[in-house]
Amino acid sequence: MADSRFFSASAPISIGDLAALTGASVSGESDKTRLFSDVAPLDRADSSHVSFLDNTKYLTDFSASKAGACFVREKFATRAPAGMILLVTEEPYYAYALAAQYFYPREAFTPAISPAAHIAKTASIGAGCRIDSGAVIGEHVKLGKGCWIGANTVISDGVEIGDDSRIGALCSISHAIIGGRAFFHRGVHIGQDGFGFAPGRGGVTKVPQLGRVMIGDDVEIGSNSCIDRGAGPDTVIGSGTKIDNLVQIGHNVQIGRFVFVVAQTGIAGSTHIGDGAMLGGQSGFAGHLSIGAGAKIAAQAGVMADVPAGASYGGAPAQPIKDWHRQTVAITNLVKKRHVNE
Repeated sequence: MADSRFFSASAPISIGDLAALTGASVSGESDKTRLFSDVAPLDRADSSHVSFLDNTKYLTDFSASKAGACFVREKFATRAPAGMILLVTEEPYYAYALAAQYFYPREAFTPAISPAAHIAKTASIGAGCRIDSGAVIGEHVKLGKGCWIGANTVISDGVEIGDDSRIGALCSISHAIIGGRAFFHRGVHIGQDGFGFAPGRGGVTKVPQLGRVMIGDDVEIGSNSCIDRGAGPDTVIGSGTKIDNLVQIGHNVQIGRFVFVVAQTGIAGSTHIGDGAMLGGQSGFAGHLSIGAGAKIAAQAGVMADVPAGASYGGAPAQPIKDWHRQTVAITNLVKKRHVNE
């Protein structure tokens, strides 16, 4: 259950309305007018709560849960405890997310510009924006309507940010064109120099980074992630892409639509990531690679060659995931045999 000091739930909702909201089916002859007041994990829920089962590791918790209702796949319905209302769906976690959004909608804010903010006279600020204390808005910046710029964030000259975007505290953004409904958490840094240096007889010379960062609509970026601007071509982040905390994206990288990039991933310059790819935590990518649409990269993988569309890769160097698992088993068996011989 959410801590009431930090979160306030919306009014209760009937199970019938919740089913309509999420596209789930209510099992049996359940009372569709019954009200529920919150969401909660299986092991902490009571009869007023809605929960979900999406991972078979939690089947025991599901069978013992006191939740009043639960989103669940039909094949697990027989494992439910007596009295639990089942909201049957093939996407229980997605349905739960919709329910949680109902109870805890996006935080509202009152439009206001702090007198302690610094806004250039040539900046264009859309209607209904909030700009917090210490924020700096540079020359010719364009903020769409309904944006929220957090405390001590710096938006440098010429940046454009689309409607209904939220930029957290302590961010810095330069050389960027950003779409609508962006959500950047605290400490995100966008548009700094890419890592471009040319070694030669006279030493190492810095290569001017003359591109931009182009970010589509509905992109979310986690705390302390960094996206370098392009060296000449732009760095591009496609619409709907979600980037976790502590991610590094190098210059000229092009990431498609609806890509998931998990924490501590590093992507070297000029690599292309196709639509719908999933990059596991702490995975690393050499430069100038092509990662196909829908590819899945396991956590801590070291990707040094192109990955075909739809493929699953793991290990370092990364390889087809079945080959990686076979190698892991083979090495484990060798170690076991060695211990037996000793």
